[in-house]
Amino acid sequence: MKGRFTRRDFLKASGGAMAGAFVLGVAGCGSQGGEQQELKLEPSIYCGDKCKEALRLQADPKNIEGSVALSWNGTTHPYGAATLEKGKQLQQKFFPKMKLQTLDGRDDATIQTSQVEDAIAGGIDVLIISPLTTDALVPVVNRAKGEGVKVIAADRTVDTDVDLYIGANSVESGRIAGRYFVERLKDGGNVVEITGTLGASATIDRHKGYTEIIEEHPEIKVIADQTGNYARGPGLSVMQDFLQRFPSGEIDAVYCHNDEMALGAYQAVKEAGREDEMFVTGFDGSDVAFQSIEAGQMAATVVYPVMSSECIIAAAKMLADEKMPQEILLETPLVTKQNVIKWERR
Repeated sequence: MKGRFTRRDFLKASGGAMAGAFVLGVAGCGSQGGEQQELKLEPSIYCGDKCKEALRLQADPKNIEGSVALSWNGTTHPYGAATLEKGKQLQQKFFPKMKLQTLDGRDDATIQTSQVEDAIAGGIDVLIISPLTTDALVPVVNRAKGEGVKVIAADRTVDTDVDLYIGANSVESGRIAGRYFVERLKDGGNVVEITGTLGASATIDRHKGYTEIIEEHPEIKVIADQTGNYARGPGLSVMQDFLQRFPSGEIDAVYCHNDEMALGAYQAVKEAGREDEMFVTGFDGSDVAFQSIEAGQMAATVVYPVMSSECIIAAAKMLADEKMPQEILLETPLVTKQNVIKWERR
């Protein structure tokens, strides 16, 4: 199957009504304080009817053979660690004849490139890759395609043709966050934005969607933005800097591109004794973020699903030469204190 789906194509599709985040600890993956659930060979709860139909596996999993590399941009954030862990668990339990390499890019494009090059040299049939940035991994993805490897871009997009993209519509997810801010800041207000890794498609798209909504409401102003690289420590440091730059009364809300940075930002706000002045939101839907929301700390998160099941099943279908679409999009709900219990139970 030769699909063509570039980041540019994905942005054209971004007007859809998808929503976005992940639950760390979904089926079989160790959660942060949540229960372990039985590992099942099925898509996540965020995979709708169209998604499920695309991932319907016809071949017997026990008979599917081939070599797969699952390359993630990094595991310093819980999302990446959960994805690799659950991917390996699924392969070991359901696909005994599939060989799976899990590769941690360690938030370094050079390291991720080298790892994928080694996997290609060793002989793989399918590459699942969540690139650190949209452009840095283009050469190695093109090399994989040149060697006849089928490529699945997952979570983040890459600026070249791939066989399949699996993920959420991060532009629409940004819009969902923007609408929440508009609802909360009816009388206007000042926002600071803590962005993800510069050049990453999730960073670009979550900013783009959010900005589209906020620009329609001039009473809401983004007064500062800075990268926190999707990590809690930098999120804390960036927020501490914002709090020093903007005294009491000058910040009304904090928009973070993932939960880890949001948790760090909230810590800074709390330590400064300014919790009553502003609200903090994140992305991903991690268990620890759900706990923070339920406790009345973080205000909201936009879920971005862990997509290990979708990735491994898609790779298995490719190995079995089963027909696949060019994109599979996951749903991404907004979680607040009003509905967090509903999502925690799922």
